[in-house]
Amino acid sequence: MTITAAADGSALGNPGPAGWAWYIDDDTWRAGGWPHGTNNMGELKAVLDLLESTADAGLADEELLVLCDSQYVINSVTKWMAGWKRKGWKKRDGKPVLNVELMKALDAALQGRRVQFEWVKGHAGHAMNEAADRRANAAATAFQKKQAPQEGPGFSGAGAGAAAASSPAVAPAAPAAGGVADSDTGSEVGSDTDDVVARELALLSDAVRGDRDLAGRLLHPEMTETGASGRRYTRDEVLDTLSPLVGFDAVDQVCAADITAERIAPAVILLTYTTSGASGTVHRSSLWVRDGESWLLRHHQATPEQ
Repeated sequence: MTITAAADGSALGNPGPAGWAWYIDDDTWRAGGWPHGTNNMGELKAVLDLLESTADAGLADEELLVLCDSQYVINSVTKWMAGWKRKGWKKRDGKPVLNVELMKALDAALQGRRVQFEWVKGHAGHAMNEAADRRANAAATAFQKKQAPQEGPGFSGAGAGAAAASSPAVAPAAPAAGGVADSDTGSEVGSDTDDVVARELALLSDAVRGDRDLAGRLLHPEMTETGASGRRYTRDEVLDTLSPLVGFDAVDQVCAADITAERIAPAVILLTYTTSGASGTVHRSSLWVRDGESWLLRHHQATPEQ
């Protein structure tokens, strides 16, 4: 028998109140969350709890098909995790893996299991994905309102209770709040670099690029940008021209593991990474500075690959 389940995560403000959920049918699902976390943490926790819940229900020998709309989760588990583990849970640049506690728990839970992942497009009408998404979002909303979330029935019997006990009330590693951040990142011990990477990813997302006020909260008052054409833009010009990146899906094509972060001064962090889309390959660098309690983008440069 193959167990098919959808797993999803949600974060309001990202980071912010966060939720996770897995869904098999209306009688078999689980949800939970934390007062503060990221979307990726929710995605990872949903898969972890699904593995733990099926094991607690005596179904560890059954094949498991996980429907997931997060390329970050799928790539982490199927492509990157083995290498991270060999390197002592470090990335290529020697920096710690993001969401390392959840990654280690997933690695342990996957041992001896037959698990396949299938990517499904989020918010595209896939019934099981939508069901998991609604429950994850409801859990995040409950934490936002300081209410207990609906945890769901889980699997019937003692297994569901055991799985419920495994869900922590506090997120394992949530980034510092300090304003808007985005989707495809998590955090380890809420470090500044993780916070900055999350903010950078926010500025690549359609949600932020389509909202002038939201984007403005991430930009320094004296922010400048050197575009791919070589033109220099002021902060107001950046906000006036900001729009979704054509042919580029930030959630699918860039995650925190692809961004190199370097602290070059106590209150200055430099990010470098590469994006590819309809306009070609672009090498990007962003200089973030701490302004009070928040990190703000001071300068961004986009250099097209020759």
